Amino acid sequence: MGIFSKIAGALKKTKDKLSGALNALFSKNKIGDDFYDELEEILIGSDISIGCAEEIVEELREEVKNDKIKEREFVTACLKDILQEKLEEAPVPEIKYPAVIMLVGVNGVGKTTTVGKLAAYFLRQGKSVTVAAADTFRAAASDQLAVWADRAKVRIVKHEEGSDPSAVVFDAVSSAKARGTDVVIVDTAGRLHVKANLMEELKKMSRVVAREYPAANFYKFLVLDATTGNNAYNQAEVFDSAVELDGIVLTKLDGSAKGGFVISLCGELGIPVVFAGVGEKIDDLELFDPEEFIDNIL
Repeated sequence: MGIFSKIAGALKKTKDKLSGALNALFSKNKIGDDFYDELEEILIGSDISIGCAEEIVEELREEVKNDKIKEREFVTACLKDILQEKLEEAPVPEIKYPAVIMLVGVNGVGKTTTVGKLAAYFLRQGKSVTVAAADTFRAAASDQLAVWADRAKVRIVKHEEGSDPSAVVFDAVSSAKARGTDVVIVDTAGRLHVKANLMEELKKMSRVVAREYPAANFYKFLVLDATTGNNAYNQAEVFDSAVELDGIVLTKLDGSAKGGFVISLCGELGIPVVFAGVGEKIDDLELFDPEEFIDNIL
C-alpha cells in the first residue's frame, strides 16, 4: 500500500495522541528506568493491554541494552519493529475461492455496512459475490442490507423477518454452489457476547456452511468498532471460543484515538486483523497492513 493510503488519515487521532506522548517522554527523560516505566504507561493509555505493554517494554529494554545505543531514532525504530512483530504473530489468512465469509459481532459495530464494503472490495478483485441477509431479527435489517447490495451491484438472498437465519445461509450457499459464485458474505444479527443462545445460533449457521458447502473456504470474521478500545478484547475472546475466528474487520478506525488495542488482539489472542474500515464510503475498506499501521501511529 502506498504513502497516500486512506489509513494514514484514519489513524491520525491515534498518531497524534501516541506521538505527542512519546515526544514529551523523549524530551524529558534519558533512556533508563523512569523512561521505560513511563513508556509502559503511555502504551497502556493507548489501549494496549497491561501484559502486552509489559512485554513490549521489556523487549525494548533488552534490545537497547544489547546494542548499547540510546539515540532516539534507534529506540523509536526498535519500538516500531517490536510492535510490528506483535501484529504479525497472528498470520493473516489468504482468502481462497470459493469463499464463504460470515461476519459476527455485537450490535452497532457496522456489520451490515461492512458486508457492502466487502462486496465492493471483492468485485474490484474481479470476483462474483452474493450476500446473505441472515440478520432476521432486527427490524428492516434485510432492507438495509439490500440497499448496500444494490450499491455494490451484487445479489442478495433474504427471507422474511423472523425467519430462521440458518435457512437463509442454506439458501445462499446452495445458490452459490449452483451458480459458481466466488464469494458469499453472510450478515448476522448483532448479539451481546454474553448471550449463550445467540452464540449457539452462530454455531448452527457454521454447521450449515460446513455441511452444505464443504468445498468452500469458510472464514469467520469478527467486526469490531475501533472506538471500543480494549473492551474489544473480551468480545474477541468470547466470539473466538464460540466459532473459532479467522480474523477481524476493524470499523470506525478514523474515529478512534486508541488503536493500540489491535496490537494486544494479535499478540495475545492470535487473531489477525484482515480488513480495516477507513471512512463512510463503499470503497473505504482496505486490507490491513501491519507495517503501514505502525508507521502511521508512531
